[in-house]
Amino acid sequence: MNRTYGQACPVAHALDVLGDRWAMLVLRDLRLGPKRFSDLAAGLPGIAPTVLTQRLRDLVAHGVVERRELAPPAASTVYALTPRGRDLEPVFQALATWGMGEQLDGALLPDPAVLGLRRSFRPSGPPWTATVQLRIGRDSYTTRIVDGELETLERGEAAADAVLTGPPEALQAAARGTDLETAGLAVDGNRDAAERFLAQIEFRRPD
Repeated sequence: MNRTYGQACPVAHALDVLGDRWAMLVLRDLRLGPKRFSDLAAGLPGIAPTVLTQRLRDLVAHGVVERRELAPPAASTVYALTPRGRDLEPVFQALATWGMGEQLDGALLPDPAVLGLRRSFRPSGPPWTATVQLRIGRDSYTTRIVDGELETLERGEAAADAVLTGPPEALQAAARGTDLETAGLAVDGNRDAAERFLAQIEFRRPD
């Protein structure tokens, strides 16, 4: 990264690292787990491959993102957040809260939709434990609730009590209280676990 504000100021330095267009969205889409270059590009419609290459190069150089080589049979390269990159989580939480202050327009993409569920999960009722798989387009995510608390919600597949399949708009509609089939979500397995997970999303309640 050649451009810099040239100021001995932590805010200026943070913007030196994170201020280029697309940089924060690349990091946003790594918050749920590692991704391949092609999957990052698919989740960021409009980004040029050369721009994505440069952003990843810059973020790796600053120790925010790391490259990992997966062992066979996957045998591919993925990008993941480093501990320094994960330290940005409170920044993303604050940005999301601030951004919700206005009407949101544009496409609802899988990663932002799932991150919204993770951010809005609020435990309620008796403790319960279950694993729910979310399949949204080409993406899969696993959420694990232990004793009523959201332990993990991250990219990947695992054995699950329930599997929800559909587009991100359907997932959001169901989290707001629409019946699963009416929303456009298919459910396999333990329907009660799926509905209980969605019922504990805060924005399910009327605005």
